[in-house]
Amino acid sequence: MDFFISNAYAQSAGAGSDLMGLLPLVLIFVVFYFLLIRPQQKRQKEHRDMVEALQVGDEVSAAGLLGKVTKAGEQFITVEISDGVDVIMQRHTITAVMPKGTVKSAKSGKAAKSKSGKKSKDGSADAAISEQPKSDD
Repeated sequence: MDFFISNAYAQSAGAGSDLMGLLPLVLIFVVFYFLLIRPQQKRQKEHRDMVEALQVGDEVSAAGLLGKVTKAGEQFITVEISDGVDVIMQRHTITAVMPKGTVKSAKSGKAAKSKSGKKSKDGSADAAISEQPKSDD
């Protein structure tokens, strides 16, 4: 009956087995870096550069509002969203700098999407402001 039991000897680990154990972790980190971390850092840098380059006269979009920069300070900017209506915003909240003429075309309603879903001639898609009937309440 002793022939079924074998002696347990310590096995010597090869030098390469430690590296092979870390290889999947390194590969996962490399994949995460190139697919998640690097693109996010690139977007943050582009946004930071865009915000730093803001100047008076730029047409911007922030929080669904479209307007023209009338004053530009170090941390705050003043945006005119309608005739005589100025809003003070923090620079970093600006999401996009729009092409020149976007505000004007939005006010006239020429930048609206057609029923086929195509963009207007000036390249802006959703910049139209629809006229709401005023109530006499």
